[in-house]
Amino acid sequence: MPPDTAATPLCSCGSSPAFSLRRRCRSPVRRRWSPACRGSMALCPSTWRPGTWAWATRRGAPSYSTTSWSRSGAPARTPCSCGTRAGPGARPSAPSPSRLAPSSLSRDGTTARCRSWSRNPYSLTQVASIIFVDSPVGTGFSYARDPKGYNVGDISASLQVLTFLRKWFDDHPRYLSNPFYLGGDSYAGKMTPLIAQHVSEGIEEMQYPLINLKGYLVGNPLTGDKIDDNSRIPYCHSFGIISDQIYEAALINCRGDYVNPTNKLCANVGQTINDLMSEVDNEGILDPVCPSASPKPRRDALRRKSLAEEHYELSDGPPYGCIKYRYHPSYIWANDNATRAALGIKEGTVKEWIRCKPKGELPYTFDLPSSIGYHFKLTTRGYRALVYSGDHDLTVPFSGTHAWIRSFNFSIAEDWRAWHLDGQAAGSI
Repeated sequence: MPPDTAATPLCSCGSSPAFSLRRRCRSPVRRRWSPACRGSMALCPSTWRPGTWAWATRRGAPSYSTTSWSRSGAPARTPCSCGTRAGPGARPSAPSPSRLAPSSLSRDGTTARCRSWSRNPYSLTQVASIIFVDSPVGTGFSYARDPKGYNVGDISASLQVLTFLRKWFDDHPRYLSNPFYLGGDSYAGKMTPLIAQHVSEGIEEMQYPLINLKGYLVGNPLTGDKIDDNSRIPYCHSFGIISDQIYEAALINCRGDYVNPTNKLCANVGQTINDLMSEVDNEGILDPVCPSASPKPRRDALRRKSLAEEHYELSDGPPYGCIKYRYHPSYIWANDNATRAALGIKEGTVKEWIRCKPKGELPYTFDLPSSIGYHFKLTTRGYRALVYSGDHDLTVPFSGTHAWIRSFNFSIAEDWRAWHLDGQAAGSI
């Protein structure tokens, strides 16, 4: 049953710690002070919903940590959205507090003062309700009761998210009529259409609850297809990261396939290009190259009584000024006992919150070779899709995204044009 195109409100799902500005408390409910941020903010029980969801269909079944925001004013008529992880081991939409939430931790030099909050004027919660889910199991605050529960891959993790969504809607039937969108960036861009396909098949088979899926949105989406990697070489050339001579050598010796070199000359030029790419930040080529985005503060900082009462010195973190520094204070905030209590995290389940687990720490099988086919199936069935890309992302270049979209041979409804913010061109559409 393809979605209708009527302009009705939505519902959305993603993953990230939740916080809400005092001014967003609309109903006359009792306010409680935000954990570890006394005197600066209030959590709004009417708009903020932490929780831990679990099901016991089999031994080792996962327990997912979730947080959600309801749009102020009219949640019953509001779109809903659900986002998935940035990558195996990285909590879903890891930077979401600074991008989607009503408020965010402010960067503050070499300290992480939790009372330094700022309002996010571009919060997605102004137009949609959001569910954030820590997936796959072992990400964020999610955990498995049995060690075998951590053995997941693309396919099994997507089915677990489907199970979670069905159980969530069983417990929140008032949202079933809301338009629902799935979403995610980077690696989640690979997983999102797969999860949407599962939901779509459930609708066609009349599996209850019937989720009112309308479409999905993905940002700088990985596909798993070699088109992602092959697009990086032309991208590097267009931005001057590699010279004309190096690019021409790659064209001649690799013949368009830079992923699996078939001769020594192609392998050699590929190594040269990799060395040059390592000199820039692949997530933002104009940003300074910074240390890990998942730093840890000194252990004694976590033993202090309150983040609101202390200024913590951070060690082993990105220098102030690095864009990745914005992730640094979240480590202290998320591991504060008051924060964990407010989020409903059970004691003894997850010892330490880490934004992104080191590669290889969680067993994960990459068993979805390409998600491009799912994009095609969903869009040809009438589901709406929003694909957005940053033009400074070398990890998943926009040129590769354009290439697989063009391969669908869809007709063009509008000519390419700039879109504007505050009277200035902010991008192209």
